[in-house]
Amino acid sequence: MMKRIFLFIAAIMSLGYSVSLQAQVMKAADLEKYAKEKYGEKWLDAAANLASGLTLDKNQSLTYQQVIEVPGKSKQQLYVALNYWVTATFKDKQAITLNDKEAGCIIVSSTIKNIVEHTGTINKYSVNITPVIRLDIKDGRIRVTYTVQSYDVLADISGGWLSPTDNGKKTAGDSKRKEDDKTNANLYDEQWEIAKHYPFVEKDPQKRTCAKALVMTHAYSNAIIDKVEEAVKNGLVGNDDDDW
Repeated sequence: MMKRIFLFIAAIMSLGYSVSLQAQVMKAADLEKYAKEKYGEKWLDAAANLASGLTLDKNQSLTYQQVIEVPGKSKQQLYVALNYWVTATFKDKQAITLNDKEAGCIIVSSTIKNIVEHTGTINKYSVNITPVIRLDIKDGRIRVTYTVQSYDVLADISGGWLSPTDNGKKTAGDSKRKEDDKTNANLYDEQWEIAKHYPFVEKDPQKRTCAKALVMTHAYSNAIIDKVEEAVKNGLVGNDDDDW
């Protein structure tokens, strides 16, 4: 009896630990490490190399699409597996914008904060992205579509190298503020359309910021597709198959 209790507790601990690892697809720091390993540490060169093989869609958005074959899995099985993954991964209750079992479609939109923090001559920038991830499901296959149209930027006009200081110290709070807090006049929001910035536009005053933003956005698309494939082929925690 004691052995059964121990095994039950161990299983619960293992499940909790595994799910906690999946609670976020990838943190910004881990994403940057992944991007550097895959594309190099020179963001301008990496962005230019990536752009040579990228095409913006008809809405001038950066879109990636991949079909993942899962032979032997029914539409129902894949729908359940993807629901499990989405629920465990995206904790924001508003992240799932569509969940249609009959149509076989799940759409998720979730913000990844601070994928880039860059100090320029005048301003300091902090960049977020909010990808739209669409999962279309059929018997034996799923299609992942990942789309980002713009960078959401928090600009700090007192955070640049040549910005005014107060007794040698910068006056702003590291380009950060609480959500919806508009009290700091040095901070303001901008939306940068990807199509209007480097590397799709060569002469860009935010060239260095956008170079890293593109590489990080691209890297995150790879991470998403890899995690989806892992979830439908091998399960989320390794023990969620039908043999029980």
